[in-house]
Amino acid sequence: MADRDSNQQPSDYGAASLTARPPSCVVKSKSNIRFQKNKLCNLSLTTQTLDLYGNKIKILIFLTWFMCAELTRGYFLEHNEAKYTERRERVYTCMRIPKELERLMTFGMFLCLDAFLYVFTLLPLRMLLALLRFLTIPCCGLGGARLLQPAQVCDLLKGLIMILCFCMMHYVDYSMMYHLIRGQSVIKLYIIYNMLEVADRLFSSFGQDILDALYWTATEPKSRRRAHIGVIPHFFMAVFYVFLHAILIMVQASTLNVAFNSHNKSLLTIMMSNNFVEIKGSVFKKFEKNNLFQMSNSDIKERFTNFVLLLIVCLRNMEQFSWNSDHLWVLFPDVFMVVASEVAVDVVKHAFITKFNDLTADVYSEYRASLAIELLSSRQQNAYTDYSDSVARRMGFIPLPLAVLLIRVVISSVKIQGALASVCLLLFYLGLISLKVLNSVVLLGKSCKYVKQARMEQKLHERTAAATPSKSASEPKVERHVISVTKQPAPRAELITTCSPPLNPDPGHPPATPPTELKQRFPKKDLLEIDRFTICGNRIG
Repeated sequence: MADRDSNQQPSDYGAASLTARPPSCVVKSKSNIRFQKNKLCNLSLTTQTLDLYGNKIKILIFLTWFMCAELTRGYFLEHNEAKYTERRERVYTCMRIPKELERLMTFGMFLCLDAFLYVFTLLPLRMLLALLRFLTIPCCGLGGARLLQPAQVCDLLKGLIMILCFCMMHYVDYSMMYHLIRGQSVIKLYIIYNMLEVADRLFSSFGQDILDALYWTATEPKSRRRAHIGVIPHFFMAVFYVFLHAILIMVQASTLNVAFNSHNKSLLTIMMSNNFVEIKGSVFKKFEKNNLFQMSNSDIKERFTNFVLLLIVCLRNMEQFSWNSDHLWVLFPDVFMVVASEVAVDVVKHAFITKFNDLTADVYSEYRASLAIELLSSRQQNAYTDYSDSVARRMGFIPLPLAVLLIRVVISSVKIQGALASVCLLLFYLGLISLKVLNSVVLLGKSCKYVKQARMEQKLHERTAAATPSKSASEPKVERHVISVTKQPAPRAELITTCSPPLNPDPGHPPATPPTELKQRFPKKDLLEIDRFTICGNRIG
């Protein structure tokens, strides 16, 4: 049995092996299928690779074409010639602004200097002439004329205001004010200085109205019904205003003096940076021609006032160092820094204002001619205001408070003792008169030149004709071509006349055209009717 079983095992194993092994045809078919699949996969991979390389080649060709197109691309600027010409003119305008602006600033500052020197030189002489006339009236008699001419009354009022304010300023201690300001912190002083600038503009705006009200109240014709509180209340209001404004400028000068004498110069830097803040508040606003004229006048007044403040600071510092000339060179860098920052801020501000508002640089020539017409009109025989008052209305520069403060500082800084000092003072006064006369003559010549260059002679003739009193047809007078520089102007009551057309004796002829005086009295609104504190929103025709 064992042998049988052993003999049977191989046969069983062989049967099992025959049944598990697949046939050769099946194996060959599977291998063919696998080969075909591999071949298809390789073919698809090759196709994808060729497509990828093809896309890369296309991208490379496109990039090469694009770079060639960018490198060889052209354009023609003449297709938009107007636009590029305008841009070029804007650049040229910005380049011309510094020159034109500084010419206007220089002319305006000499106008302010002329009005400022008038207070020290000609006003005392005019006061003496008015007092001499007042004292000689009992001997000569009135003869139906006025006791004093309106201009003489205004001169006396100005002189009395200055004398009273100067006496009141003697009770204000400059040194105590300086040390009081010096003890404050830098931030407080910066805030104080900004508040003083705002207060100075407000005082200038309201102060000229107070002075004009006083002058008109004191010289108003007696025949009219008076609707005012009286001359004396107006006079005390004017004295109080000039005194307060002089103290305000003194505090301003003391703050600037503290900034100069500080060790780290931080306050001076902060005060100078305040000028650049002005650019932010002005450049991005809408400005028209009249508004820019107001800003230009304000900048002229501000620059001249800063020069006077710097002069006061230098006088006070030189007094403290016993008039040592070496200390003047120590102050010079700070003075130059303040002046340079002021000029740079004005140039940048006006350059961008003209750029953003499409204004040309020629407007400054027109502004200069307008100031020149104002100067020439005030020199006419029938002028309706004094030149210093005209400058005050135009620019907001009132010389009385600044003159009172400067006299106070000079007297306290310079000691006059002995006959030699008195002679030097007399020579200095004569030098000031000579400077005033020379400045006035040069300004008149330049004004005539500027008016002719701007072709504004007609406006000057219109203002002269409007100020000339009309004569009655029933009382003809012989016109004499004689110019008198000492003759007083006609009373204001004669200037107010009614313009009615003359009667036509011949009914067959058409009526005569009405006179043009009414048109001259009410001309079109232009720069000559815009003062410093007028809000102007209309364009000039």
